Amino acid sequence: MADLGRILIADDEESFSRSTADLLREEGYECDISPDAETAIRMLKTSRYDILISDIHMPGNFKLELVKELTIIAEGMPVILVTGQPSLDTATQSISLPVVAYIAKPFEFETLLMHVKNSINKYRTYRSFQSTSKRLQEWQRDLEDIKELVSSASATLTSVPMNTFFKLTFRNIANSLLDLEHLIEGFNTNRGEQYVCNLLDCPSIKKMKNGLIESVEVLRKTKESFKSKEIEMLRKKLDMIIKEVK
Repeated sequence: MADLGRILIADDEESFSRSTADLLREEGYECDISPDAETAIRMLKTSRYDILISDIHMPGNFKLELVKELTIIAEGMPVILVTGQPSLDTATQSISLPVVAYIAKPFEFETLLMHVKNSINKYRTYRSFQSTSKRLQEWQRDLEDIKELVSSASATLTSVPMNTFFKLTFRNIANSLLDLEHLIEGFNTNRGEQYVCNLLDCPSIKKMKNGLIESVEVLRKTKESFKSKEIEMLRKKLDMIIKEVK
């Protein structure tokens, strides 16, 4: 069965929590239940969820404390607020919070399901691009370290530890670039190219690619310093990836 997502339902009305969780499980989602905000916060800190469905009028969340705390615990995680006592105050507060839907009880399950599906898909995409952005920064640091080592090339570069360092670093960068390419290709089937640029910050990708090209060129010029065929094969592989990744 496909991993559709993991949901935390926080509500002190047990019958609502259990019936909603059962319906969502029938749709293929994993669901956990919390009776109050304090328990929900503890669960959010120890487990990974894709969305929070939370009641407003329950212990610890009368002023949306749980939702406010969520922005610190799990940045970007979507929240669906459900309440039997909707108010202008809580609706207004939710505008500045990661609330994707504000639903008054009772409601049609299909309405909730629609918001759950859309929100989890968007959040997973958000997490993927956040992870990629972090890796871009790590790659840049790795490339800077490599350029420094190569610029001071000497006989010590033929040592096993040095060759191993280059091999593992380039392999990680090469595989990560391919992962990035596949991620963008998959996302572009449903979204425009400009939207992807906004999420990933296209100038950063261009800078990363330029840094990679520069590093490969340095390796090409100093390849005689390396006695490892594996290093040369990795250099050629990076050349191919540079041409493939747009």
